[in-house]
Amino acid sequence: MKTIWHLIGDRRPGGSNHLVRNLLNSSLGESFASQTLTLEQGLKRVKGELPDAIIFHYASAWKYLPALWRLQTMAPVHICEHHYCAGFEQHQVKSLQRFRLLLKTAYGLADGVISVSRAQKQWLIGHKLVHPAKVKVIRPASPLANFLALPLKPPSSTLTLGVYGRFAPQKGFDLLLKAIANVPPDLPIRIKLGGYGEDEALIRQLTAALPAVQLVGPVEDVPTFLADCDGVIIPSRWEPWGLVALEAKAAGKGIIATAVDGLSEQVEGFGLLCPPEDLEMLTKAIAKVSPKQLQQWGQEGRIAVTNAWEKCVQEWHDYLTAAIEP
Repeated sequence: MKTIWHLIGDRRPGGSNHLVRNLLNSSLGESFASQTLTLEQGLKRVKGELPDAIIFHYASAWKYLPALWRLQTMAPVHICEHHYCAGFEQHQVKSLQRFRLLLKTAYGLADGVISVSRAQKQWLIGHKLVHPAKVKVIRPASPLANFLALPLKPPSSTLTLGVYGRFAPQKGFDLLLKAIANVPPDLPIRIKLGGYGEDEALIRQLTAALPAVQLVGPVEDVPTFLADCDGVIIPSRWEPWGLVALEAKAAGKGIIATAVDGLSEQVEGFGLLCPPEDLEMLTKAIAKVSPKQLQQWGQEGRIAVTNAWEKCVQEWHDYLTAAIEP
């Protein structure tokens, strides 16, 4: 059986760690002996039994380039790009030339690059960060049975919208709460906001004067959180993919989201897309959307993602098979 190393430093519950953990527990185990290691653990095994392929899940950085070069002498190395996208570059990068040089160098050392969305791939190729032949899009997913099993919520007089994720600048919850403050006070609307993170103090400050917003803390059981929601809001500043949109569709919930990166291709046709950081448009979207409209988008979205996890696993199987062919 072929051996795959997934090198990952992210130990948070979501994101890349969430995907890798699910992949290791999937049917891929019938074809590949996979394990997760930190970069340091992988480098220490250079004199031991080597893998047939290495999947690098770290965010590319200058300090990792020597390690990437060394890993490439051990086995084929493929970078799974969970982190960077056009929106990230716009908001987080001070030196565009230096950043793009980093990515060109990292991708140049790799045998292949796994992109998480079409929008991300277009950004990579459009700026000539990687050769088009090196890039393959595999949209992330997770087991969706518990979401697909939720009964579709009938429209009600009070609109309940769910919002959840890390309390961090990327997720744009501060923008959402400022938009909520501008919604007419007599509008029958309730916002369930779940999560935790570095911006928690700011989020609590902004919600203090918003009786329509209910803070529910960390969301451990996402399907239960979504069960009584009519729809989901995703106000991110950037999002290479955005697993929340996939989960919302599987749960049968329509979506209001910002038109950034991977969110655009997920939400188009299954909800409302607003220009990023446009408080006026976000406020109007929340004020005008109806429970019936959200229900219709949710029904159509559920159908669209019914087999998303199975497709994701099959695409990873095909990719890994090709990666280790002699």
